[in-house]
Amino acid sequence: MALSISSLTSSLSSLSFSSQISRNPSSISIAQPPKTLPISLSSKPTRSLSISATVAAPVETEPVENLKKFVKSRLPGGFAAQTIIGTGRRKCAIARVVLQEGTGKFIINYRDAKEYLQGNPLWLQYIKVPLVTLGYETSYDVFVKAHGGGLSGQAQAISLGIARALLKVSADHRSPLKKEGLLTRDSRVVERKKVGLKKARKAPQFSKR
Repeated sequence: MALSISSLTSSLSSLSFSSQISRNPSSISIAQPPKTLPISLSSKPTRSLSISATVAAPVETEPVENLKKFVKSRLPGGFAAQTIIGTGRRKCAIARVVLQEGTGKFIINYRDAKEYLQGNPLWLQYIKVPLVTLGYETSYDVFVKAHGGGLSGQAQAISLGIARALLKVSADHRSPLKKEGLLTRDSRVVERKKVGLKKARKAPQFSKR
């Protein structure tokens, strides 16, 4: 009987201990987050977007007056008095080309070829192909008078003129130039507009009624 009473008292004491814990919840410390979090905008690092643009330096070109003096000194008597000369045509463009032994300069209408052809790589390739085919890219200076058409047509006319002028240097140049198709005059031109059509081939929309 004494054993049962002692066990009962020990269980009651444990129950009272647990109820005491439940009554005083403040005895357990729980870290709660603050209701308001102060946000400081100044603490964030500010990123500044900096854009730097590099302007390409303009291409230094010789004045036209200096090039005119240079051409006149190299071509006494003008274009017609020269021996190595060729005429090329393409569409509405006509180019008279004179070759002289030199270092590979290209002067078109008293201006540097790169400036005259606006740095277009395709047009610059057109005028260099005949000399490159024969390996003369640094052996001759090229002087050109071109008029009519656009820059594309003039560039192809210059190519034909250079190829024809190279035939006067040596008749042996005909075979490699002809093999590359550089001696063929391209006869394609814009087809004329037809009466009753909007363009050369384009017809107005058909209406049945």
